[in-house]
Amino acid sequence: MIIIDKKNLYLEQLRPFRMAYVRQTGPYGPSNMQTMERLKQWANQKELLKEDAILYGIPQDDPRITMPEHCRYDACIVISDDFNLEQEPGLDISLGKSPSGNYLTITIPHTVEGIQKAWNEMIPQLHLNGYRMDNTKPVIERYCLPLLDQHLCELCIPVTTD
Repeated sequence: MIIIDKKNLYLEQLRPFRMAYVRQTGPYGPSNMQTMERLKQWANQKELLKEDAILYGIPQDDPRITMPEHCRYDACIVISDDFNLEQEPGLDISLGKSPSGNYLTITIPHTVEGIQKAWNEMIPQLHLNGYRMDNTKPVIERYCLPLLDQHLCELCIPVTTD
């Protein structure tokens, strides 16, 4: 069991951002990382991977109730309102808005184990800290270069208070 480390945890109001994303449909796992790598290659070609770039990994479905072959994962990058998206052969890039609302954000190790531990242990502990998971919104893995340089990322969990 983990105890939520208050120094790495904060409540924030996420506002919607325009984003470009690549969707992967199928079981969650290594293919999520491959999808993110495809997005990052595209974003690098478009000169979007700058120091202030924000990337999201958004699992859209709960694998406990959705068949693995139907689970959707979006690898996303925040883009400016004036960015002109041009479709390119071989890579299906879509436009969308990032989720918004109240999110409890915790900084975690950017490892498969760190993310799995947070999913498996932290989320069930939310109620002990006065929160309930808002199941109408997705959990978000947020990546920014300064944290990635320290081998960290953020897990943003949609919440409501009890």
